[in-house]
Amino acid sequence: MFDKSVKEKAKTLRKEGYSYNLIAEKTRVSKSTLYTWLSEIPYKPNQEVLDRIGNARAKSGQVKHRRKLESFKKARQLATDDIGSLSERDIFMLGIGLYIGEGDKNETVGFVNADPSVINLGIKWLRGSCGLETKNLRLAIHIYPDNDEARCVDFWSKSTGIPKSQFGKTQVDRRKGKKYTKTGKLPYGTAHLRVKSCGNKDFGVLLSRRIHAWMDLVTQKRV
Repeated sequence: MFDKSVKEKAKTLRKEGYSYNLIAEKTRVSKSTLYTWLSEIPYKPNQEVLDRIGNARAKSGQVKHRRKLESFKKARQLATDDIGSLSERDIFMLGIGLYIGEGDKNETVGFVNADPSVINLGIKWLRGSCGLETKNLRLAIHIYPDNDEARCVDFWSKSTGIPKSQFGKTQVDRRKGKKYTKTGKLPYGTAHLRVKSCGNKDFGVLLSRRIHAWMDLVTQKRV
């Protein structure tokens, strides 16, 4: 959900010896996301970190990081061996699973997510398994008052390859009295991917009902 410049800045700070706490402060990226991005980068605390937390804590942090790094590497290798290469059938079934979790459950076809990798997986599935083309895809983004609309639209267009001319009206969440805030957590808002039939009946309600049938067959299947 973050552009490459934010991720690269985080990587640079980590290589310069900054802790996750300090990197989170400087980039406004959650530590859980930083763990995913930076777990494989060797860590040696710089003087700013040492001044802030002390040598003993810094040394302990280095040991923990090395252990975590070893665990991540092992898990990555095991996962690579587990998955192997993906067939068209694998992508087809993966897409159905994705739709069960993130897909539109009404008589329209689409996905909603804040992560471009998830939206792009949905696009790949819609193209490869459902036969759609880029012209059949529409995107609208939901943002918050602290988001820059033009920057968000540009980000999602570049991330997905969907032309800005195929974007719908941006929705800005201005609800008051909410118990939580998304400030800083969704820098590019949430993408709502939708399918337009463009005159092809196979890509209209029939496609929605076909996908629902796929989901029913998968969830009711007994193995």
